[in-house]
Amino acid sequence: MKYLLFMLLLAAGGASAQQNAMHCGYDFTSYVVIDAHENGKTHNIKNLKVTIVDSLGNDVINTNNLYSYNKANQPMKFSFNYLIGDDNKRLPEGGVAKKERWFFPYAKDNYMLSVVNNFPAESFQVKIEDVDGAENGGKFKTVFVPLYSYNMYVLCSNESEQAAMKFGRKMNKPIDVVLEKE
Repeated sequence: MKYLLFMLLLAAGGASAQQNAMHCGYDFTSYVVIDAHENGKTHNIKNLKVTIVDSLGNDVINTNNLYSYNKANQPMKFSFNYLIGDDNKRLPEGGVAKKERWFFPYAKDNYMLSVVNNFPAESFQVKIEDVDGAENGGKFKTVFVPLYSYNMYVLCSNESEQAAMKFGRKMNKPIDVVLEKE
């Protein structure tokens, strides 16, 4: 009887420990990060239109926040990461701050898109197009890049998920895309 009581207390203690687990600021969200640059160059090409598209090349619409908690009922469009200044606000282009840092700290000058953790990446691809070629010094060819679940920055995970990531392709790396001029 004492043994049974001890086991029940142990099980109840374990359950309450799981209920009081700390939460991460990025719970339920992941990011897809694109590093779009020219061959031999390290900086990203700005002012590209980067979107999630289906197998036919049509923009994917975030219907009722199905794929992202941001921008409901709009196309899944990437934004360019930006620097934050001392006042925790977006730093203007060319601006300087003592304590500048990136808005999304896990990426630098990359394109990024917030998605839900269960985003079906394998069903979609990324379309990268230069819609304003003059500003980029020349028109770049449009590129389609297939997506995979390992392309997502899964930011809140437990130790067993992290252990599983030690084998195979590493997660939380930008998708490297080399663009060519037309």
